[in-house]
Order: sequence, then structure tokens, then C-alpha cells
Amino acid sequence: MSLFDEILAKRGITPENRALFLSPDYAQRHDPFLLPDMQAAVERLVRARQEQERVTIYGDYDIDGLTATTVLLDAFNSFGFAHVEAFIPNRFVEGYGLTIDAIERIAADGAQLIVTVDCGSLSHKEIARAAELGVDVIVTDHHNVAETPPPAVATINPKRKDHQYPFIDLAGVGVAFKLVQALQTRLEGLPAGQEKWLLDLVALGTVCDVVTLVDENRTNVFWGLKVLAKTRRPGLKALMAVAGVRPETVNARSLGFALGPRMNAAGRLETAQYALDMLRATDSLEALRLAQQLDELNKARRAEQDEIFKAAQQQALRYEDDPVLVVSAPGWNHGIVGIVAAKLLEKYRKPTFVLEEMGEEAKGSARSYGEFSAADAIRAADDLIIKGGGHKLAAGVTLKTENIDAFRRRVNEFYRSQQLKDQASLLLPVEDVTAQLAQLSEDLVAEIALLEPFGNGNPQPVLASRSVVVERVRRMGADGQHVKISVAINKVAVDMLAFNAPDHFFVEPGTTVDVWYRVDVNEWNGRRSVEGQLLHLVNV
Repeated sequence: MSLFDEILAKRGITPENRALFLSPDYAQRHDPFLLPDMQAAVERLVRARQEQERVTIYGDYDIDGLTATTVLLDAFNSFGFAHVEAFIPNRFVEGYGLTIDAIERIAADGAQLIVTVDCGSLSHKEIARAAELGVDVIVTDHHNVAETPPPAVATINPKRKDHQYPFIDLAGVGVAFKLVQALQTRLEGLPAGQEKWLLDLVALGTVCDVVTLVDENRTNVFWGLKVLAKTRRPGLKALMAVAGVRPETVNARSLGFALGPRMNAAGRLETAQYALDMLRATDSLEALRLAQQLDELNKARRAEQDEIFKAAQQQALRYEDDPVLVVSAPGWNHGIVGIVAAKLLEKYRKPTFVLEEMGEEAKGSARSYGEFSAADAIRAADDLIIKGGGHKLAAGVTLKTENIDAFRRRVNEFYRSQQLKDQASLLLPVEDVTAQLAQLSEDLVAEIALLEPFGNGNPQPVLASRSVVVERVRRMGADGQHVKISVAINKVAVDMLAFNAPDHFFVEPGTTVDVWYRVDVNEWNGRRSVEGQLLHLVNV
């Protein structure tokens, strides 16, 4: 059995399902009418189209919400809706999701129907207020929903307990795309097959929202990347150019680490409207201007993030005995602190809350891992907070600044009450296969690439090589924070590179180690060689 066959077997990919996994069949998509309330939503939208009602798409400021908003704007235009607007909340004004103030403004502007994307499943009182004002609401969302759905005309959400849909982990943009597929059965203007041109947006939102890349998500991203390579959208062409992404080689990593951060920077620092305008631009020069603006905002975001991260590390030293890290300070932009929390979690290997103190109130984000739920920790401090919630691994919270110390004690008490064991070990990589260095080749790298798109639920394979000898160690970077080591066995040597490497990666030449890594091809000055992205190293 070849190394690649071993990787497939480890992932449950058998000879019977191999072809379909490696080349997903778009025609095998699920029936959109299996989603709850889809029929009611379609009927209401058909009426809105017939009467040319004023419709507002209510999005969200993250990439999932922005791409979902654009999917519906494009599709509704094709279907012949004449009066459609988009409303993207501002993180620093409205915050996440529907608000009564926003509902009242939209109603005052004459909207007769609101269609939410990526939000709304828990917005009971806001949707009730819309009804009082004579505005119907259709919710399309993928977040957790209450036992009783909100009083909307329809709540399309695969996570509803009464769902019959075969796959529940669609992103918000995936749910919006299913609504488009359903509308194609009733409205003219977007012939069957032409909806595939929306898949560039679906792929972008799906990858950046970190849902599992299996089943329908894998299919949408697989084909969406092919659409993105020849996208018709001037905005995405310009963003790829600014980000240094070549359309012919665009992959899921390009979306998550190049395009996504630039789009998210707009909502983190100022307003996500800039990113929406970029996605919808029709003029190439305007698209380039907007893409360059997003690039500049992303540079500013990274600089501000680095400052917060450095200050947070200093503060973290005070709480080194706490199993949950809670840090806060004035001026830490709460649009950025979630990224900082993720970096602190990676550095200190503990769940982390990072808060911005804004006078009497503090607001921030949490990141967790393993069996510890950030959302449950917030609920355990319910009497200390103003509002909060989210998911197991990522959550947000708002509380009075004077309660931060009490909140820190409470979430740490909650952690200790869980009696969790060996949590830090869950952050260590687990190999798909054990490989000999002599087995690493460009052919293997090409075979592994067939498993793209990589992401949550389908990560890039990890290889392990045992008892290899470190021949050379080279520090790199302005502060010597990166390392390149050359490991060898039986006269075969391979370079391995780690950015922002932990101290124990800087081993002495001659040391025998076990290494865990991902494999790729490095091309430099016309020379190609197989190298590893070093993930973990232990002395033998």
C-alpha cells in the first residue's frame, strides 16, 4: 500500500467512495425543500417578486454574512426583483445580528420584507417588532436555534430539531444558496446550472466560516474554487491581485489566509460595507481601489493586533497559574481581540478571554479547545455578565468592567469543576501516517493535493518521521523567531521550517528527534525540493 493509500484509508476513503471524494458530483446536491420552512419562504418571495415589494437583505459583518448577502443580491437581481437593498450592521454600532433599532430604520425606509442571512435564529423580540411594523421576516441562518423558532414567516436553518436535511453543517452562505436553488423551481431569470456562478462566493464564505469541509460543503468549495479561478467579479479579481493570489492556483488556504483576512479587516476596524462594496463592484478601477483599501486596513489590523498581543502577553504573566486566561485593557479594539485570543491560546495552551475595557463596560471574545466550552463558561457567569454566548470553541461576552476580576475567578472555578484531563495534549498534531524521509517526493505532494480543499473536517495530512537526526539548525526572521532545520536518516535529508517556533524547536545539531509535519514543494531560484512545515518535535 502506498503512502497516499494509507492516508486515504486513515480518513475512511475506500476504493468505493474514492472517486466521488476526489471529484465531488455537484448533481448529487441535496433537495433544498428538505430544509425547514423552505416552502413557506419560497411562497413569500414569489409573492414579493410578483408585487415588486421592497426587500432588505439583512446580513452580518463577517465573510459568511457578506458573501451570503451578495449571493441573494445577485440572485434576486437575476430573478427580476426591482427593489432590493442590503443592510450590514456595524460591529461598533449595532453589534451582531438583528436589533430593534435597525428593524425600525428599515421599516421606516419602506421595506415590506426582510430576509436575514447568517443571523436571526434567536431574534424573537426583534422579529416580533418587525411584525408590529408590518414587515415580514424570512430567516436564513445556520447558528443554534431555540426550542421555539422566532415568529418569522419562515426560519430556514438546518440545525432546527425538526429538520429533515441530510447535512446540518452548512455555512450561512450555504443556506442562502439553497434558498436560491429552491427559488429556481418557481421563478425565471436564473436557469438551472447558471447558479454555479455564485459558487465563488459560496466557497469563500464556507471556508472562512470554518465549517466542516465534507458532504455538500466540500462539493460547494471544490467547484467554487474552479469558479473563483475564472470569476466574473471585478472585486474578487482585484482582491486576488492585491493579495498576491494567482487565480490558476487559488485554493482553500488562499481564501482563509489571504482573501478572508483582508475582507474581515474592514468590519474589524471600520465598516464591513467596504468589503460588500468590493464584492459587488462592476467597474475594474473601482474594484481595485476598494481592494487596495481593504489591503491597507488589513495592514493596520495586523499592526494593532501585534500591539495588543504584546501587551496581553505581559499581562498573562500575572495569571500563569490560571487554567483559563482572562486579560483586558482599555483601547484593545474588540473587533480584533478574537484573533489575539486565538494567538494567546496557541502560545499558552489554555482557553483565553480577551476584553476591551470601554469605560463602565467591557466587551471581548473567547477562544477555547478540547473539551472546555467557552459558551458554557460564560453561562456559568451569567449573573456577572450583561450578555454573552457563542459556540464551544469561540464566544463573545459583554460585562461591567468592575466585574472582570469576578468573571476571571468564575470561569476558572468552572474550568476546575470540569475535572478535565490532558487537555494540552489535544493541541498536539496527530499523524495520518508514519513516513520514511525517502518516501517524500513531489509525486506524493501532488497526490496529497488531490484531497483539496483542506479545512475543518478535512485537514491537510500530517506525516510523522521517527528517530531522524538534526544536521543543521538555522534561525530566521528579524528576531530569530523562525527556524529551519535539516533532518536526515540513511543519507536522505529534508529541510523543515517553522514560523514563530517554540523554544524547544531550536535543538542542537546531532540531536535525534521525532518530527510531525506537513509536506510541500519549495521552489527557489529555479530549484525545486520537498520540504516540511514543522508542526511538532520531540527529542528521542
